[in-house]
Amino acid sequence: MSADPDAPSAPSAPRPVTPMGILVGKLADLVDLLDGPDRDDAAVRRGIRDAYDLAAGLDPYLGRCTTPESSALRSRAAATAAHDWSRHAGSGGAAPLEQEMLSGHVEGQLLKMLVHATRARRVLEVGMFTGYSALAMAEALPEDGRVVACEVDAHAAEFAERCFRATDRGHRIDIHVGPAAATLAELATVGEVFDLVFIDADKGGYLGYVTAVLDDGLLAPHGLICVDNTLMQGQPWTCDEPAANGVAIAAFNEAVATDPRVEQVVIPLRDGLTLIRRVDRP
Repeated sequence: MSADPDAPSAPSAPRPVTPMGILVGKLADLVDLLDGPDRDDAAVRRGIRDAYDLAAGLDPYLGRCTTPESSALRSRAAATAAHDWSRHAGSGGAAPLEQEMLSGHVEGQLLKMLVHATRARRVLEVGMFTGYSALAMAEALPEDGRVVACEVDAHAAEFAERCFRATDRGHRIDIHVGPAAATLAELATVGEVFDLVFIDADKGGYLGYVTAVLDDGLLAPHGLICVDNTLMQGQPWTCDEPAANGVAIAAFNEAVATDPRVEQVVIPLRDGLTLIRRVDRP
């Protein structure tokens, strides 16, 4: 029996239109070329170069199209890169320090934008490192705004504080050195409330930090929580044997996704940034 010519055709799959979707398509074509009976090495080389150009150009393009960082932030990034972090194993229970912990230009600008968008006056940071993200958010605050920054590593805190003293916005940042869980408890006890919370600390502690912020009254009714590294190098969905941080992030993401108190969106910027807002009211 012939098909009805007037019957609607089945919809075709949408073509990839995002950089990641196009990259996946190029890699899928390469797999087919490599596995196919008539392998074309020239076509494979062209495909690899095309995929490389697409992937390698993304982050530099984001940087070129994002508002430049301030001279103070540029200086902070340069000082962090120049410091020999291998000499400091981490104190106060902190993981070993490395310059890759710096938030960097594009994420710093996003945090500044979020301060402006939320009209934040009080910002809480859990995990400061050398102070780049804290200073970026402080630059966007009004004159009477404050960043309360928690840092467990005394060396990193002292490194950041030296920077803050040399800037015209560093006076807006209050550093609390010690385990973040204890600091959050102290802040809750004295009735502190924050419009914006940025979490970039030990990954195993993420769920506890978000729970404390939500349960202990630290988040303003209109407040926003930002959590860094929630894609964790792709380990939550690609790795058969993820590292401890990959396991922790996968568990954290699942817990947030099933928490009826909040809604969230994961942004694939750098190593992933999740924005969380409360939708119920305690």
